[in-house]
Amino acid sequence: MIQLSLYTTLGCHLCSQLEALVAALANQEVWLHHIEISDDDALVARYGVRIPVLVDSDGKELDRGFEQERLSAWLRERGWLDEAALAAFTAQEDSAAPKGAHERDGRRFLV
Repeated sequence: MIQLSLYTTLGCHLCSQLEALVAALANQEVWLHHIEISDDDALVARYGVRIPVLVDSDGKELDRGFEQERLSAWLRERGWLDEAALAAFTAQEDSAAPKGAHERDGRRFLV
């Protein structure tokens, strides 16, 4: 089991995105220890504009882990990346990308 700390705060939608992405890309179960930064002025000063921040057991931090490329690289460095899940996730993103555009009534639409 992968054990990570997540510096977060109430209502952080990027934190929710990160949690879902970690669960989808990790090659084993992930346990997240949520650390609420708003309860501590020092944590707010350190992490306030950086959350969500993931921290591994060695204290290595990852800012902006909700960006798939950054999280994938961070997980890969630790041997925790499910390469098949990443390939499927990437293929899904590619299929959702616009394939072209057309105009109608002076407006441009992506297809």
